[in-house]
Amino acid sequence: MSKILLVDDDTDFVRAMTIRLRAAGYDVVFAGDGYSATVKARQEEPDLILLDIGLPAGNGFAIIKRIRQLISPLAMVPIIVLTARDPLANRELALQMGADAFFQKPADNAALLAKIEELIGQSKGGHT
Repeated sequence: MSKILLVDDDTDFVRAMTIRLRAAGYDVVFAGDGYSATVKARQEEPDLILLDIGLPAGNGFAIIKRIRQLISPLAMVPIIVLTARDPLANRELALQMGADAFFQKPADNAALLAKIEELIGQSKGGHT
């Protein structure tokens, strides 16, 4: 079962998204702030990170930068930014920093799940 690290400080959103992701067959772990996101990513070694931008203790951009600079397989884990922040101001920066996809909240669940499946498939396909 593929594991997704969900990083968001909105507990209602985390609950709802966890239900959706588990129903789709994913194991879900979560972190509620920037600091615990990096720690949790190292501990859990997720197959994908679903990341908000606006977080306490380090925003999503800082998390992308930290993860992409690691010297470990974790540096290659797909990251999807899922945020309510303005896409015009944030999409390009998130992708430039190393995010693999950007979705605006509320995201279309079918499109989001399709992108998760695609990125996890690509990621796992690259490992032997």
